[in-house]
Parts: sequence; structure tokens; C-alpha cells
Amino acid sequence: MRADRATVEGLLRALAPQALGALVRRYGQFDLSEDAVQEALLAAATRWPTEGVPDNPHGWLTTVAGRRLVDQIRSEQARRRREDAVAAREPDRTSPGPGEDTPANRDDTLTLLFLCCHPALSPASQVALTLRAVGGLTTAEIARAYFVPEPTMAARISRAKQRIKAAGSEFTMPVGQDRVERLRVVLHVLYVIFNEGYTASSGDRLRRDDLAAEAIRLTRLLHRLLPDDGAVAGLLALMLLTDARRAARTGPHGELIPLDEQDRSRWDRGRIAEGVVLVTDAMTRSTLGPYQLQAAVAALHDEAPSTGETDWRQINTLYKILERLSPNPMASLNRAVAVAMIDGPRAGLALLDELAADDRITDHHRLHAVRAHLLEMAGDHPAAREYYHRAARGTTSLTERRYLETRAARLAPRPASG
Repeated sequence: MRADRATVEGLLRALAPQALGALVRRYGQFDLSEDAVQEALLAAATRWPTEGVPDNPHGWLTTVAGRRLVDQIRSEQARRRREDAVAAREPDRTSPGPGEDTPANRDDTLTLLFLCCHPALSPASQVALTLRAVGGLTTAEIARAYFVPEPTMAARISRAKQRIKAAGSEFTMPVGQDRVERLRVVLHVLYVIFNEGYTASSGDRLRRDDLAAEAIRLTRLLHRLLPDDGAVAGLLALMLLTDARRAARTGPHGELIPLDEQDRSRWDRGRIAEGVVLVTDAMTRSTLGPYQLQAAVAALHDEAPSTGETDWRQINTLYKILERLSPNPMASLNRAVAVAMIDGPRAGLALLDELAADDRITDHHRLHAVRAHLLEMAGDHPAAREYYHRAARGTTSLTERRYLETRAARLAPRPASG
């Protein structure tokens, strides 16, 4: 099957965690398996655009990566015993050769997710390893997301792989309380992956649609596995309700369009309807959690005909509950906007003054951007310009920077006429 390079790249992004999961399940060598999969991905990216995509791309990728892995093992004399053990194994029928069928089209991605959230790892390492192995983010992207130097993040990911190896973890789905604890981290990781896809933390594109789509795909799989879990349903609803606005978020040249200026007729009504059903059911049948509350806020935005007709009082209430349940400066930042819409911009600015004392957000560009927006609403254009510029300097997203600089330029004083 012929395919252009962009199509091949999208296919490989989806297949990469599946191939890695298959190799880790079979050989139990996380680090070596990832190296082998990267080599197989490079081979596929080179060959498939010219030779065509094989009938069974998953089987092709897994088989090629498996051969690379065996070659690596054989080349290391110090691992001779492991080589003998691998060579003695029967062929794995779940890892077919090119062109063969995979029984039940097995997808090991979710099992890989839970492995990356192994209790032997710190929470930071769990997130970083999952973003690298399953989300497909580069080490540099993960480092930027967590505000640490790239070498530090690379070392953290490497240590995480070695710790999993030392713990002797089996490639199986956890059960009982272990699954409950790991699920919490898995949900957070999926949330981070989606956010990176919906609003890229750096670069010249606002969105990375492939990452957002992968996060939604994985969360759908998780929801099918755990249909009665309110947090899983809430996260899926939040993703769908947020992603529904994707087409209206950028203009013809990729420029950012804020929520209050978006053409709501371009929003995906199918995703909105699905998300509303999910969050309504989750809030009715399960204990309230952060994902259900954020999804409920997203639903209120999506169902409103305009910004002015949005139920800001209900949004303010939901953010208050979220602040008590899971204190987070971003929730407080969003509540300040709701308060400004209810009681005026000065009321929102008063909340921002309190929030600025929180070290987690004091110098964050989003705090400066919201302050600039509320100052503009209040008519204080010189101060608004200053904070738009501060926010622009603080973001590593070129699209956000251009938007913020444009907002600042609009508020520049006009020269007096003749």
C-alpha cells in the first residue's frame, strides 16, 4: 500500500508503543527493546514511503525490532547466558513476521502504560518514562514541560528503565490496590500527553494533533477496560469536550484564536454530545474528582451560545470545589477569569494578586497573560501591554508568543494626528 511520508509518520507514531510493548512482553529488556524499536522505526520511515506500507505494519515493525534486539544481545559477550535463553525460546506467535496476521490484533500499549507507572519509580520518573515510551515525546520536550535541563531528564529516564529492570517486573496488567495506585498516575500521564498535543509547550505550532489523538485513543481503551471508573470517564469527557474546539482555535495562518473570538459553528458537536453524556453519567454515578469537575467546566463552555451567555457562576462554583478537592494554581487562575466575568475585572485582578504569592506560578507566563487580559478589560491599557509583553517573553510557544505580542501591539498608543 503506497503512502506519503506524513501518513507513514502518523502510522509509526501509533505503532511504536505497540511494538515496544510486544518486545518488552516477550524479552523483558526495556532499554534494549526501546533501542531496537527506534532502529525499526528508522528503517520503516526510510522504506515505507518508497516501497509501500506492508499489509501488516505492526507485524513488520515488531519482527524487524525483534531481530535488531536479538542481534544486540548476541553482540554483547557479557550477556551470553541471556542470548542462550532467548535463542532457546519458542517463536512468539503474537509477534508475526511481515505480512502475517496478529491473533486478535493484540495491542500491548495499555500494559506498557501500567509498566511505566511501576511503584519502584518516583512519580516524576513514572510520568517521564511514559511520555517517552508511550507518548512519543522527545527527551527535550519532556524536559521543557518539567522545567529541567535535558541531560537531567535523560538521566531520569535512563534510571527509570534500569529500576524497572532491577525490580524484575513482569509485563502483565496489575490487579487490586496496585492497579488503583498506578491508574492514578496513568490518568495524569494521559492528561499531560493530551495537553501537550492540544497546546504544544514549544515550537512554531499551537497544536500537535497526533499526540492529542493518541491520548484520546488510549483513554478510550482505558474506558473500555474500566467502564465504571468515574475518573477515567471524566478524563475522556474532558479530552473530547476540549478537543471539540480544535478546528476553531487557529486561523488560516496558524494564528491562535482565543475562546471568546472562536466561530462556534466550527466546534465538533458530535464530540461535545459524547463528552456531555460521559461527564453527566460520571458525576451522577461516581465520587467527584478533578477530571469530572474540569470536564463539567468544559461542557458549560461548549454548550453556551457565546462567551456572554456562558454560565460563569456555575463555572466559578465548580472551580471552587476543584480548589478544595485538588489545590492547583491553574484552577485558581481560571477561577479568576470567571470571577471577572461575574463581578468585573477588578475582582478578578484581586484574586490574581493573592495567587501571585504562590511560588509555583509567580513567574508563569499564563499568570501574566490572564493579568494582561483583565487589565485590558479594566481599561488599563499601558499596564495590560506590559503584562502581555511579559507573558510573551515567558512562553516557549512561538504561536502563543505571536498572539501575545499582537495583543500588546493593539494597545499601543496611536500617534496624534496632524
